[in-house]
Amino acid sequence: MKKLLLLLSFCSLSCFIQAQKLTVAQLDSIFVRENYVKTQYEIEMRDGVKLFTNVYTPKDASSNNQYPILLARTCYSVGPYGKNDYPSVLSYSKYLMREKFIFVNQDVRGRWMSEGNWTNMTPHISNKNTKKDIDEASDTYDTIDWLVKNLPGNNGKVGQYGISYPGFYTIAGALCGHPALKASSPQAPVSDFFFDDFHHNGAFTMGYGLTFPVFGLQHPKPTDKSWYDEQFPKIKTLDGFEWYKTMSPLKNLGENYTNNFFWQEHVEHPNYDEFWQKRSIVPHLKNIKNAPAIMVVGGWFDAEDLYGPLTVYKTVEKNNPNIYNSIVMGPFGHGDWARERGHHFHSNVYFGDSISTYYQRNIELKFFKHFLKDAGDGKAGLAEATLFDTGKKEWREFAEYPVKNAQKIDFYLSPNGKITTGTEAKGFAEFISDPSKPVPYTEDPKQILGFSPRNYMSEDQRFAGRRTDVLTFETDVLTEDITLGGEMMANLKISTTGTDADWFVKLVDVYPGDEPNSPYTPTNITLGGYQQMVRSEIMRSRFRNSFSKPEPLVANKITDVNFRLQDVLHTFKKGHKIMIQVQSTAFPLFDINPQKYVDNIYKAKESDFQKATHRVYGNSKISVEVLK
Repeated sequence: MKKLLLLLSFCSLSCFIQAQKLTVAQLDSIFVRENYVKTQYEIEMRDGVKLFTNVYTPKDASSNNQYPILLARTCYSVGPYGKNDYPSVLSYSKYLMREKFIFVNQDVRGRWMSEGNWTNMTPHISNKNTKKDIDEASDTYDTIDWLVKNLPGNNGKVGQYGISYPGFYTIAGALCGHPALKASSPQAPVSDFFFDDFHHNGAFTMGYGLTFPVFGLQHPKPTDKSWYDEQFPKIKTLDGFEWYKTMSPLKNLGENYTNNFFWQEHVEHPNYDEFWQKRSIVPHLKNIKNAPAIMVVGGWFDAEDLYGPLTVYKTVEKNNPNIYNSIVMGPFGHGDWARERGHHFHSNVYFGDSISTYYQRNIELKFFKHFLKDAGDGKAGLAEATLFDTGKKEWREFAEYPVKNAQKIDFYLSPNGKITTGTEAKGFAEFISDPSKPVPYTEDPKQILGFSPRNYMSEDQRFAGRRTDVLTFETDVLTEDITLGGEMMANLKISTTGTDADWFVKLVDVYPGDEPNSPYTPTNITLGGYQQMVRSEIMRSRFRNSFSKPEPLVANKITDVNFRLQDVLHTFKKGHKIMIQVQSTAFPLFDINPQKYVDNIYKAKESDFQKATHRVYGNSKISVEVLK
């Protein structure tokens, strides 16, 4: 009889869903309203500043049925702000939502409905002596302390999570030392603005040019309305490439932001000085007191924050050998593990079905459930490193990362366009770099005028390789699979007729000419001969010896420029080829180097920009790690 009633109930629900044609989002919204009650608080910090906080508590929570707290702190608004207004989902995962936690969402100080002054990447204070010594760790501590003491129906355990900037708040919060904080998942965490987001190895990420109003304007008092809209540049074209050309030199872009404190900080601090250094969370990831279990999450194709998750995981692992610390890297763009689209793509490359769901259900849910509801002894059944092979298109698990038994191989860049292993070549390859005709970083105009770049990390590179100002080097057709797994270093031997230069290096997977399209490949895309970007990174020559003390190049002198490419896990399949592309510009992803050394590129004049002939010598190499 009970089974019959359940079946009838299910049938009634199914009929109702079909009759109303409800979307998944609508069903989630119904679930939220039926299962959670919303309350709002202004939680006072130790210095008297009050932070606005939305709390969603399961309706069946009680002293006999307690739930753990999941905290998310953000600079992007915790709206909706009405007491009776509910969001469609309470977290990044419907599986967490249905598992039921007490979800807490908080505006950080100086943002939206919270009091205080806004600071980008609040400097961490290791030794706090007074109530005025506040940072994101102290705000997290004070918030957690209030929550566990005042929220009815909580079990005394807290987890924290967040993607991107909220990922920074999460890893900073992991340093707070509160004993109730049991699990922390910084996801795509920003860790250092000189290497993540707004810069890559000191080169300015010009593709972020439209984000400055969001991050560079204060608001005088708490508000539930955006206060920065009027400062967005008025763009009267859909051609982002040409619009950004009018914004070069960078002082042209700056004319839009004369009252923007964040832009002025860039102009005043073009080098990695104390201003940027003290905003890095990385040096503080050591000797973590009352360390929570940590699960760092990132995407191999994250155009915003790839440096962050890899650096945070490795630094925590190195400096805190006895804590639970793990990493997950999937075939995702920025934050895409929180979105399920069925057939999973990045750009035009299909990686499989329901990959985000796999992560949410089998990794994220398991992590938080184990440490907040279950034994919490570290035996969660999760690997140290759960990484997606973007060539084989499958998940792999590792007991350690980087993998210690990986074989190190050097790919030498021969002037004849070949990649050789273990053998240097004589001579050089050269090209003319013209700042007035920079190499585009993408063929997709839509992403150029977006809030931030997204798709270029796996795009077809044939458009670039056919230019005379892009050098290409490739292997012969592979006779067997080769898996690159781990760290990569670019060790370039270069010279130039100028006194400064940028070096943009790309690792590319060249598909066979007869590669068939997948059943889901867009109709305008042909995978035969596709040159899929696997990894890329830029280096500004002036920072080759020090990011804080730049130096000009000596014209026509052979010089070492060494820099780290971000990690990969990618199998180049039999029948494919490995390609390395080297160019100087990737516009407008990055600003254009004048190629004449100037003290401050943000103040460069048009007359400072000049053509230069760049040479890459045959003893240049890309050092990789190969997994057997």
